[in-house]
Amino acid sequence: MPLTELGRFPRVEAQIIVGRLESEGIPAVAFDGEASIGDGSWLLIPVRVMVDADDLDDARQIVDQSA
Repeated sequence: MPLTELGRFPRVEAQIIVGRLESEGIPAVAFDGEASIGDGSWLLIPVRVMVDADDLDDARQIVDQSA
């Protein structure tokens, strides 16, 4: 299945969200986490959290409940 963007988050928050989703059985991956690490602006670039398109609604509910 194709990956779909759940959202864009600060780097640390994105990693927490990925862990939370995976603990609920939803595979997730953080994209762009290493972008611009060489020039020191990596904390300023949001990280995309991606999930399977079929899991998007469940993932949104989990993230919304955690907020």
